[in-house]
Amino acid sequence: MVDVSAKPISVRTAVASGSVRMKPATLQTVLTGSGTKGDVLQVARLAGIMAAKQTALLIPLCHTIPLMSVEIEFAFSSDDCLNICATTRAEHKTGVEMEALTAVSIAALTVYDMCKSIDRAMTIDSIQLEQKSGGSSGEFRRKASQ
Repeated sequence: MVDVSAKPISVRTAVASGSVRMKPATLQTVLTGSGTKGDVLQVARLAGIMAAKQTALLIPLCHTIPLMSVEIEFAFSSDDCLNICATTRAEHKTGVEMEALTAVSIAALTVYDMCKSIDRAMTIDSIQLEQKSGGSSGEFRRKASQ
């Protein structure tokens, strides 16, 4: 594990995103909350938040970070794509990028799990860090071409 004891405490924020592609009919099921396992978006949101809080248990050498906030948002960019965005925030000596990425990943996997009985061809795409702030490395913001 990296020694962060000499680093200053600062407010750290990270935003990650990803998407789940599915059949339009599957996305309609997600939108209406009529899946056989219940409200897909609410369960995926809860799973993403829970996963962010457990990141250090899932990824070797990650520091345990007391998160102040985890937000999961969903958007629909087309009739076959669910976009997921996670924002994590903490006041700590190391960043919260892995927590945001974990939240998106687990939210996407939860969507897949809840919808696989009607659409096994779904794909999880483009999980990536969008931006981060805080700490000595400063700001990062993904450019449209990255």
